Amino acid sequence: MGQATTRHVGTIRVTGMRFWGKHGVLDEEREHEQPIDVDLAVAVDVAAAARSDHLADAVDYRALYAKCEQIITKRSHALLETLASACLDEVLVDTRIKSATIRIRKPRALEGATPEVELTRSRA
Repeated sequence: MGQATTRHVGTIRVTGMRFWGKHGVLDEEREHEQPIDVDLAVAVDVAAAARSDHLADAVDYRALYAKCEQIITKRSHALLETLASACLDEVLVDTRIKSATIRIRKPRALEGATPEVELTRSRA
């Protein structure tokens, strides 16, 4: 018999990301940059990376950071739900990612309160 394929499903998290973007329903929210806080978690099979210790076999957390940064700083959306969905679209381009959860917050947007949206998407 051949050697069984071992799967090591793990979670890669990039938390505490802060970007500045123009997102919101109100005109002033889209005219002036405001802080947007992001936490991202992706489920991946880490077996190849664990065996090889090579970045080429891993989901690079720097790339995840850069994808979120690009969307948040270069685009503008009215809703946090749309912003979160756009980030997940880019993150899930990497087919090694089985599912992803993103939390996006606008600190102090509501007289000191912080609205937050969390979305999870999985491959079919």
